Amino acid sequence: MLNHQTQPVDPAQAIAAGDTALGIELGSTRVKAVLAGPSGQVWGIGAAEWDNQLVDGYWTYPLELVWDRLAACQADLAQDVAGRWGQAVTTVGAIGVSAMMHGYLVFDRQGRQLVGFRTWRNTTAARAAAQLSAAFGRHIPQRWSVAHLYQAILDGEDHVPQIDCLTTLAGHVHQRLTGRRVLGMGDASGMFPLDLRGAWDQGCLRRFAELAGPARPGWELADILPQVLPAGAPAGRLTAEGAAWLDPTGGLQPGIECCPPEGDAQTGLVATNATAPRTGSLSIGTSIFATAVLERELVTTDEAIDVVVTPQGHPAAMAHCNNGASELNAWCRLFAQFAAAGGADQDQDKVFAILLGQALEGAPDGGGLMAFNYLSGEPLAGLAEGRPVFLRTPGSRFELADFMRVQVYAALATLRLGLDRMAAEGVEIDRWTAQGGLFRTADVAQRLVAAALDRPVAVARAAGEGGAWGMALLAQYRRLAAGGDDQALADFLDRVFASREVVTVAPQAADVAGFASFLERHGRALPVERAAVEHT
Repeated sequence: MLNHQTQPVDPAQAIAAGDTALGIELGSTRVKAVLAGPSGQVWGIGAAEWDNQLVDGYWTYPLELVWDRLAACQADLAQDVAGRWGQAVTTVGAIGVSAMMHGYLVFDRQGRQLVGFRTWRNTTAARAAAQLSAAFGRHIPQRWSVAHLYQAILDGEDHVPQIDCLTTLAGHVHQRLTGRRVLGMGDASGMFPLDLRGAWDQGCLRRFAELAGPARPGWELADILPQVLPAGAPAGRLTAEGAAWLDPTGGLQPGIECCPPEGDAQTGLVATNATAPRTGSLSIGTSIFATAVLERELVTTDEAIDVVVTPQGHPAAMAHCNNGASELNAWCRLFAQFAAAGGADQDQDKVFAILLGQALEGAPDGGGLMAFNYLSGEPLAGLAEGRPVFLRTPGSRFELADFMRVQVYAALATLRLGLDRMAAEGVEIDRWTAQGGLFRTADVAQRLVAAALDRPVAVARAAGEGGAWGMALLAQYRRLAAGGDDQALADFLDRVFASREVVTVAPQAADVAGFASFLERHGRALPVERAAVEHT
């Protein structure tokens, strides 16, 4: 049983005793690790930068880079913990791995990767997604693993008959660390539809077999998919080989309990205490997704809505935007380079905070400026490819404050379109709680997000730690279950969040009206974005 008493806990002693949990998340631009105490206290943070690459028409990450960045992240965490508490990280109570959902990772019987990792960002499976959606009677996004697989079948790719394992990035890392081919329920629900029991949907499996026909000799889909596990279930232990992969220095010892690997949408739900019905989580980073926990199952063919589940299997609806803060970050890097060229070298986070602060000084509608943040394709906007575009008219205001507000608005416009479609399907939410790197500058981001949604938005103190902290909480939840505690995940999270500061910001009328004006212009200017894609 974990210690949830209110008396102070000595972090150094707890770390030495392994009374901790380690959460790791492989995000789009950073691999991050959080070492959490028994009540979710953040006692150490590690990070390593990386980014996707466009190779042979696919957005991808090479798997050798995955392990290089994981080791660098773990080393950074160990250094942070040693600096704070004077302790080495040799063991922890439990480990959990999360990563970007969806995508396509396939291996043969010898564990050899058959083709490069195709990430969630790719919009190359439109034909497959349309056929699967029609056959299953529900929306199957291009990002989902089954859409990538069926597209490879439609394209007659040579590797298809050799497939022995189809998994996600979190599932692959977990398998290398533990030897277990398993997946958390939430991440699994972004691979292939689940039934109400949390198992692969048998009807959809049969219809897939009928569609794929003889193109899949030697395997059935159910045989190449991972085993699905709910939050709290045993998911293996860190092997000696896995420990060496994660910490090549040999400091981390094997035998550590591991919880089911999860997707980033689900760790976002956990990190915002949004796993109960009528709660919702906003995650704003390289991509943006809003996930609403539902009161009942939702079956829809609306292409704006993904139907997934929480780590414990509650139905959830997700509006996913392929493009989030990448373009905003790119402009911040450009301004940081200008400052450095002028002799005012500034930390990147400080530059980001300064520029976001300027956004609050801009005109509520962005001064008539317009921007599209589409670095890649954006299905919600009907775009197979993207081109970041900034434009202005002769009569628009061209001030830094207006420019920065419009860059933030551009990152939120597609999200609003998705949420409007969810509302039209009857999805009702009592509380939106946000997390992600954007909320390191919480006061600015929170106000503008509230304006875009026209709803109050809450941010918890640990929002900037994001999914890695959420994954650490899932690891702690596994420790509770291993000790015989069978409480629901939502009850566990309520206890964790009871002592955490949560700030809620209501939308301001002028901001709401300004964003509505921007969104109307955004819709009228969308042909400009399409022309940019067509002609460049």
